[in-house]
Amino acid sequence: MIQKNEIYEVEIIDNGFMGEGIAKVDGFTIFVKDAIRGERVKIKILKVVSSHAFAKIEEIIEKSPSRVEPDCDIYSMCGGCTLRHMNYFDTLMLKKEAAENTLKKELKRDIIIDEIIGMEDPLYYRNKLEMPFAKGKDGKATIGFFKPRTHEIVETDNCLIHNEKTFSLAKDIVKFVKDKNLSVYNEETGEGLLRHLIIRIGIHTGELMVLFVVNEEKIPHEKELIDYITDLHPEVKVIAKNINDKNTNVILGKRTISIFGTGYIEDTIGKFKFRISPRSFYQVNPVQVEKLYQKAVDLAELTGEETVFDLYCGIGTIGIFASDKVKKLYGIETVDAAIIDARENAKLNGIENAEFFTGDVEYALKDLVEKQKVKADVIFVDPPRRGCDKEALDTIMKIAPEKVVYVSCNPATLARDIGILEEKYHLEKISAVDMFPYTSHVECVTILERK
Repeated sequence: MIQKNEIYEVEIIDNGFMGEGIAKVDGFTIFVKDAIRGERVKIKILKVVSSHAFAKIEEIIEKSPSRVEPDCDIYSMCGGCTLRHMNYFDTLMLKKEAAENTLKKELKRDIIIDEIIGMEDPLYYRNKLEMPFAKGKDGKATIGFFKPRTHEIVETDNCLIHNEKTFSLAKDIVKFVKDKNLSVYNEETGEGLLRHLIIRIGIHTGELMVLFVVNEEKIPHEKELIDYITDLHPEVKVIAKNINDKNTNVILGKRTISIFGTGYIEDTIGKFKFRISPRSFYQVNPVQVEKLYQKAVDLAELTGEETVFDLYCGIGTIGIFASDKVKKLYGIETVDAAIIDARENAKLNGIENAEFFTGDVEYALKDLVEKQKVKADVIFVDPPRRGCDKEALDTIMKIAPEKVVYVSCNPATLARDIGILEEKYHLEKISAVDMFPYTSHVECVTILERK
């Protein structure tokens, strides 16, 4: 029986979906952080449960050709990246294979992903910086990233996956917070003002947005803070505060108050402009999202005569991106603020063939079909990680559009939903796009055609 703290020499026989190495000792599965398939390593057991164990590398005896020296000082502590110990091309192959294995397991047959589209320059790609405030080693306010599976903060003043301008702005804000001795939130006591700092940038416009998540509405020195930020960074178009006074791990509260600027920033995807407000969902990698949406539109093979539904449409990005290739577009999203943005985005781009509706997708979709008698030729779905609601899938099959284009950030729920849709649809093609380089995440885009 394997015990905690024991040392073993093992061969890494595979990699899991999170990039972890997989080894076997007397048939017992061990997950080894940062190990690569084909390596021989000496490991130390960290934790044992009934079906498997977790371990760390003590020594690399035979190194994989894929292994590189991590280029980040806090890589071993931070939970942001999981694959910086591999060369970039091999991370793409790992993600493609892991997604194929997930699909195969659920669908009970071999599934081949046609391609995985990587980034030419996979650095500084995130347009959204989201960091918790905490007390630093000097007892004053700081920001950082959580260590994996903890609420312990790793302090840093640089990150290789976040936009450099957002980090520069964040460092200046922390300096102001320290100088004014503003309090930071304490999870244990529920006291303290500043909880999170969220900064967004329009990559193609350079416009910046700052959102403070605070435990109470009043921010001391608020006017001074606004002047300080906008003097140093005139690209800042929006400063807002979100009030979250609940004892919760959920970052945002229900109320957001704009304290400076227009209330939104703008960015572009292809030839289309998009307005992004503090609570809008907007893909964090705009370089790759253009490739993702183009792939989705290409797979749909639109002729310009189709009526298209865009489900879980957010601020209307996929639908608007496809709008000049369809006859009529209907978008549905549960978040009212996102639909307000979607309608504004349609106006901003002079789009007259699109309508957007707020509501739970499964119910709003049924209303659109049964009460308004609208029939779709093509449906785009881009759901959250939990996948589509069963009612929405049932309604899609009842509508029976010719094609369903499914964009997914989670191969497991994609596989589950394909399994349901295959009652009436053939899975034709799957492509993958690396939206989050050096992390374990991968985006898939799938075309299903009616039988």
